[in-house]
Parts: sequence; C-alpha cells; structure tokens
Amino acid sequence: MVSGADLSSSQDNIVHYTSVRMRIIGNGQLEMRMISQDNIFTSTLLPFTMSALTNIRPTRLMNFQHQRAQLEGKTDTINEWFSINKIVIYAKEVFVDYPNLT
Repeated sequence: MVSGADLSSSQDNIVHYTSVRMRIIGNGQLEMRMISQDNIFTSTLLPFTMSALTNIRPTRLMNFQHQRAQLEGKTDTINEWFSINKIVIYAKEVFVDYPNLT
C-alpha cells in the first residue's frame, strides 16, 4: 500500500487509483465517484449497500489515472445516512509527467 508520503514530493505525477476500501455503517446506498482536478474527468463507482451493523469492509475497484483526484461519496434519498470510520485508497505513481508531443 502506498501512503501519501510515499508519493513524489512534487504531487504532480500521474497516479493510477486502483481501488477504495471503507469501514462504513449506515442505511441505504452510498454513491461514489472519482473526480479529477477541476472536475474535467469523472468515474462512477459501484455503490456500497450500507447496514447499521457490519463486520465487512467492502472494496470497490476503479481504473482512474490522473495527477490529482478526489473521492465523492453521497446519498440522495431522504433518511439515508452514513458514518465513515476509515478510508483506504490504493494508488500507484506511474508517470512523472505527460508526454511532450511537440
């Protein structure tokens, strides 16, 4: 597992985000998507079906490759709720820069 401190100090290298694992409780569906810098690219992940008591930490696979990214999680139905205790995002630095095509 790569921690944020293990990635390059420039923070502008291209990173491949491969999966997310959460310790989450709640009621309903947690809809998630990965969003690139400035909201240019998005990738919708399969939703988590939540329950109030669970011993399972579900993992969702993704294939998202950008310099920076954010994970958005939300519910969109009344009376759905969630509490996230832990998030682990698996990522690997793959390139130091985009190719120069000039």
